[in-house]
Amino acid sequence: MSAADLIVIADTVHTLDPAGPPAQAVAIADGLIVALGERRDAAGWTGPHTQVVDLGPAVLTPGLVDGHIHPVFGIDLTTGIDLSPARTLDQLRSLVRTAAERLGPDDWFQGYGLDPNAFGDTPVTAEPLIEVLADRPALVMMFDAHSAVATPAALARAGITGPCAFDGGASIVCDADGVPTGHLLEIPAYQPVRDVLPAQTAARRRARFVEILTGMAATGITAGNVMDFADDSADLVAAAERDGELPIRLRFAPFCMPGATRAELDHIAAEQGRGGRRWQVEGVKFFIDGTVDGGTAWLEHADSHGESRHPFWPDPAEYSAAIKHLAGLGVPTVTHSIGDRGTRYVLGALSGLPVGRVPHRVEHVETLPAELVARFAEQGVVASMQPLHCTRFTRGDRTDNWSQRLGRARAERAWCARDLHEAGAVVALGSDWPIGPYDARWVLADAQLRRRWDRPEDTPIVPTQALTPAMALAGYTTHAARANGLADRSGTIGVGKRADLTAFTVDPLTAPPDELAVAPIALTAVAGDIVHHDPAAG
Repeated sequence: MSAADLIVIADTVHTLDPAGPPAQAVAIADGLIVALGERRDAAGWTGPHTQVVDLGPAVLTPGLVDGHIHPVFGIDLTTGIDLSPARTLDQLRSLVRTAAERLGPDDWFQGYGLDPNAFGDTPVTAEPLIEVLADRPALVMMFDAHSAVATPAALARAGITGPCAFDGGASIVCDADGVPTGHLLEIPAYQPVRDVLPAQTAARRRARFVEILTGMAATGITAGNVMDFADDSADLVAAAERDGELPIRLRFAPFCMPGATRAELDHIAAEQGRGGRRWQVEGVKFFIDGTVDGGTAWLEHADSHGESRHPFWPDPAEYSAAIKHLAGLGVPTVTHSIGDRGTRYVLGALSGLPVGRVPHRVEHVETLPAELVARFAEQGVVASMQPLHCTRFTRGDRTDNWSQRLGRARAERAWCARDLHEAGAVVALGSDWPIGPYDARWVLADAQLRRRWDRPEDTPIVPTQALTPAMALAGYTTHAARANGLADRSGTIGVGKRADLTAFTVDPLTAPPDELAVAPIALTAVAGDIVHHDPAAG
C-alpha cells in the first residue's frame, strides 16, 4: 500500500467486527481505512507527509452516529434563556424576571426547555409569564418542541385571536370564552408566532450552526440524522461547506405534513440525493402523533386528562397513502410515533411496503405494548430511541406528568430498548437535540443506568429495559450503520470502511456509566480528518 495520510494508534481498538483481526493501529488514506495492525506495523505505512497520532491508553471505536438531531431547527429553538432548571412556577417566574432585566424596552422575551411539570396540577398557560412580563411579547418553547407558550402581546402580533382549524392535530388552547390561554400545541399552532420573531442574521446563524456541530464532534459524534430540512437549511449547510468542511456528516429528512399534495410528495422525492461533501438529503419525516406531555400522542385509550385520542393526520389513511407513494419511489421513511396506537398504526402502514438499501424507521417509541416488540424485527423496521427523554423527563416514582397521564401499566412499558434489542430489532440511539443534550457519553451512560448519570440518588426508570454497554455502543455504531443502510461502509473499523473514528479515554464497554459520562473524548475523526483532539486526553 502507498503511504497513509493519517495513522491513529491506541492501546485498545474495538473494531466491533467479530471477524476482523485485533488491532492497535489504523491507517487512513483518502478518507478510508486502508490497513489495520499492531503498533509495530505503523512504521511500514508512513511517508513524508503521514500524520501519526498515538493516543496511548485511549480506546478507539467506530465513529458515533446520533440517530436524531435538529441542528438547524435548534438554532431557533435555543434562542433566549434556558428554562429547563425551573421545577416550580416560582422558579419559572424568578428565571424569567432575571432574564427580562437584561432586555430592552422593545425586545421580545424568548425561552426554551420549559418542563410542564413546573406547572404541577395547574393547566399550562401564559399567566406566569404575564405576571412578570406584563405586555411584553414573549414566546417560550416547551421542552418537547411540540408545544409553546405565548403571551397575549405575542399572539396579537401573530394575528391569533381565538381557535383555529389545522390540517394536523394542532390546536390553540382557549378558555371557555374562546380566549387563547397562550398554550399552543404542535408546530402549526406556534409557527405563526415564530414567524414574527426578530430574525437572526445569516452570518450569526451560520456561526451558531458550525458551533453546534463542533460541540457535537467534541463528544465523539461523527454523523447525525437530521430530522428536518426546511427554511434555510440548504443555504445554511452549503454556506458552511464553502467556509470549510462540516465537523460531522449530516443526513437530512424533509418533513411531510398532513394535507401534502401529490406534487409536494414528488418534490420530496426529487430532493433525495441533494447534498454536498458531508451532507445529503435521504429520507422523509412524518408525524403520526405528538407528545404524551402535551396530550397530543395517539394512544389506544385516552390519557388521565381524557386526551391523546387522535392521530396527527386527521385522516390516517392519507398518511398511509403518502408513505406508500414515497416508499414506492424508493424514499426511506421516518415516522415520529410516541403513543401505542400510533406505533401500531405505523407498523401496519409499513407492512409490505418496498424497502431499499435504507430501512424504514420509527422515532421515539415511548410506550410500546409487548405484543408489538417482535414486529420491529419481523418487518425490518428500525426503532430510533432517545434514552435521555426517559431519564430527564420522567421519574422512577411515577410522579411526573408523562407517567401520570399514561397510568402505571403504560408507563411500565417506557422506552423498551432492551426488549427491542433482544428481539433482534435494529435500535438506533440518539439525543433529539435540542430536546435533550447531544452529549453522546450521557446517552450511553443513561441507557445503561435508566436514570440520569449525574443523579445517583434517583430511582431507575423501568430498570429491566437497561441496555448492556455493548448494546448501548451498538446503538451509536453498528446499529446506527444498519439503520442508515451503511453497514458495508461504516459502523465497524475495517479495511475499506469510512475513516470515521471516536477515541474514548475510558473503555465504553467496561467503564462504570457514571465515569463514562464525564471522561474526555481524546479524538474524533471524520473521513480521516481530525475534527476534535484533546492532547491532554490522548
